[in-house]
Amino acid sequence: MAWSYSRNVLDGAVSVPRVCWLFEFPTKSGGENSLLASTDAIVDAGFEPVAVVPNGGPLAKSLRQRGIEYVDFQVRSAATNAKRPQAELRAELHELLTRIRVSFVHANSLSMGRLIGPVARDLGIPAIGHLRDIVKLSAKAMDDLNQLDRVLAVSEATREFHLAQGMEPSTCHVLHNGVDLEQFRPRPATGWLHRELKLTPKAQLVAAIGQLILRKGHDVFLQVASNVVEVCPDAHFLLIGERYSGKAEAIRHVQQLEAVMESPPLKTRTHLLGYRADVRQILSELHVLIHPARQEPLGRVLLEAAACGVPVIATDVGGTREIFPLASDSAILTARDDAATIARETIALLGNPDRQATLSVNARNRAVAAFDIRRAGPALTSHYEAVIR
Repeated sequence: MAWSYSRNVLDGAVSVPRVCWLFEFPTKSGGENSLLASTDAIVDAGFEPVAVVPNGGPLAKSLRQRGIEYVDFQVRSAATNAKRPQAELRAELHELLTRIRVSFVHANSLSMGRLIGPVARDLGIPAIGHLRDIVKLSAKAMDDLNQLDRVLAVSEATREFHLAQGMEPSTCHVLHNGVDLEQFRPRPATGWLHRELKLTPKAQLVAAIGQLILRKGHDVFLQVASNVVEVCPDAHFLLIGERYSGKAEAIRHVQQLEAVMESPPLKTRTHLLGYRADVRQILSELHVLIHPARQEPLGRVLLEAAACGVPVIATDVGGTREIFPLASDSAILTARDDAATIARETIALLGNPDRQATLSVNARNRAVAAFDIRRAGPALTSHYEAVIR
């Protein structure tokens, strides 16, 4: 265990309530970005964050840039990249939390919430867990989570799913993520992405953005692309994201995606961009965002796309309808794994600028009405205040 940024957190008395943010991965995906987006509200409310995070990745870099102290905590083995034994991780967290002077813990994922539950209970430290996944859990995993003082589900769909498998209702609350509406806002396209990809100005850009994992439905996205390119000669499809999982099935999945992209009819019409730190800028260049997820608790990229006024076609799974209620006419929702319908909707949307404009305005209005970080941040701090009363 190594101190990675400052030793102040290990010394002296705590002058303000200090929250320990507990992260599993060194990368920045939806869950990490959602918590970081609330940093200003948390600090303004009088809390001091300190993070426990694997060092050496973009998340630690963002913490340094924000002036947030952190301690290196490696969840995975450096030699094998396999997750370290649970008992070993808990023993290390127990020792770490006896050294760090914190008022309470906020575990930023289901996995870390489960890990910290028994440790925090044993130490008598209040603990919050964040449910950002819809996955089946064992009775033992649910027992670990039920030892937390409070659990925050990112959507009603996420909460209902976990209540059905044994989550304690009195401690589980819904907290929608928020988005910075100044950073993510409609901007006119400038054509810079077309130039980067060496495409003509008339090319229509359709993207899927997210981790390259099976549940995100990128295989469906490529099926859609195969249907659309036969009808829309100017359509180009962008796959933005990377694979973090080292599991064989995840590796095989990405290899299959790459093989499809390298074969006709997609070889010259698809572009694998990998991880991009400029998603905000990319969104402004898109004609359509397709989100063909098989499950989605509350997709952050959907919030960001809505805030930027990007026309969205998404599968009606998990919490997606909470972002885009049908009455709001702010996105096109389809059944999961229905590539034919998604392709048909994509073709129609690409050929209808007026419809694109309607969806753009309605999506932005929806983001302003329900997902402003200026409300989501204070809502999170109210949960912080509740556990330390």
